[in-house]
Amino acid sequence: MSEFKPIHRVVTGHAPDGRSVVVENGPLPTVVSLENIPGTVFHEVWSTHSTPVVVDNGSDPTLAPLTLPPPPGGTRFRFVDIPPDTEDFLADGAARMAGAFSELGDIAASTVKGGSPHPLMHRTESIDYGVVIEGELVLVLDDGEVPLKPGSVVIQRGTNHAWANRSGKPCRALFVLISGQYQPDIAEALTGL
Repeated sequence: MSEFKPIHRVVTGHAPDGRSVVVENGPLPTVVSLENIPGTVFHEVWSTHSTPVVVDNGSDPTLAPLTLPPPPGGTRFRFVDIPPDTEDFLADGAARMAGAFSELGDIAASTVKGGSPHPLMHRTESIDYGVVIEGELVLVLDDGEVPLKPGSVVIQRGTNHAWANRSGKPCRALFVLISGQYQPDIAEALTGL
């Protein structure tokens, strides 16, 4: 499944009298390996469905089907294990992206087309905080690339991008996605692409 240690999650809540209590303490209940991108593993930690967030003792939101973007008005918090790019994946990975993004519940997020700089090019209408935890990645944009090492932080503002792993070793990154809405002039520019 993954070459990294399992994620340990602690979820707190409130007792009927208002005291703080531990509700869950253990491994994540939702860990999904993508069939169309072997070695890619999504570790769903938590999500919210509104802002401000309703603070309650509700059910675990990660038990719903895997979805790439955050819910409208909400957030998504996950770790992703990203395998090294292979020659095979770079050569024919674009053909598998409809299946891969279908597994992620958002086929429309894939933006890959002929001439794309990487098969995993995609975009969501969100602000994403990405932190490399272990390994190395390259942030690939339509115009430019940035190498990332442990401790590197990316503030990804709804742009077309991919995460390339050219290191030959798996990478684990932490992502917090926050639902957003494009500024009208950016939304208009994106419809022309």
